[in-house]
Amino acid sequence: MSWDELPAPIAAYLPAHQARDTETAISAFAADAEVTDEGRTHRGRDEIRFWLDNGASEYTYTTEFVGASRTGEGHVDVLQHLEGDFPGGSADLHYRFDLEGALIRRLVIEP
Repeated sequence: MSWDELPAPIAAYLPAHQARDTETAISAFAADAEVTDEGRTHRGRDEIRFWLDNGASEYTYTTEFVGASRTGEGHVDVLQHLEGDFPGGSADLHYRFDLEGALIRRLVIEP
């Protein structure tokens, strides 16, 4: 799946997250959404907003879209390559999205 084939909420969220544009990023999530990153789950827009504003804020990094695939109805796995000043310097991460209509219901970020 190419970037142009990504569902709208994912295509809106990913660049907003990279740009640290919290308002645009949070608008892609359902009110009761969940995000799991680094083994911690953030529930609801308030916790997700806090995560967006504070997660990995001590590091600078770039993100490159590698590819994506549908893993079922309403499920999309996006692979991104990160380079930066975090421990290890580079990482390939899966952003596993569960969609509900035009919103993100769940996001799990993991290697």
